[in-house]
Amino acid sequence: MNVGVAHSEQNPNVSWLNSKGIWFTYIIFVFTMHLILLSLPFLSTAVAWTLTNVLHNVAAFYLLHIVKGAPWETGDQGKARSYTYWEQIDDGVQFTATRKFLTTVPIVLFLMASFYTKYDPTHFFINVSTLIVVLIAKLPQLHGVRIFGINKY
Repeated sequence: MNVGVAHSEQNPNVSWLNSKGIWFTYIIFVFTMHLILLSLPFLSTAVAWTLTNVLHNVAAFYLLHIVKGAPWETGDQGKARSYTYWEQIDDGVQFTATRKFLTTVPIVLFLMASFYTKYDPTHFFINVSTLIVVLIAKLPQLHGVRIFGINKY
């Protein structure tokens, strides 16, 4: 037994995303959040879908593209400390199944929110704005890039 050494995995911070059932759990979590919003009597269906989309995109943007580092000691000698969660997924390899899934979910939520809001211009503008922000941050060209020095350190 090795005491005081890093895990056997390269980066345990993101390895759980490749485990069985995590995608299903993620979708169940999003739809549970939507059902909770939908159960509030003072929210219409259109507002509930827009809130589901916006809350998901804001949370995903913060957790995947703002938070940096790893809570565990990693075997990469501190390299993960300067990377966001998105940059750590699959060791930075682009277009893996996990990355495609995490890119597809906001798009599907946007399409569903647009449909259930009957393409209302106000809701559409809000939904497409959050979608654009989340998708631009996921582009391979922005791997390791800090726009205007935000989140540089």
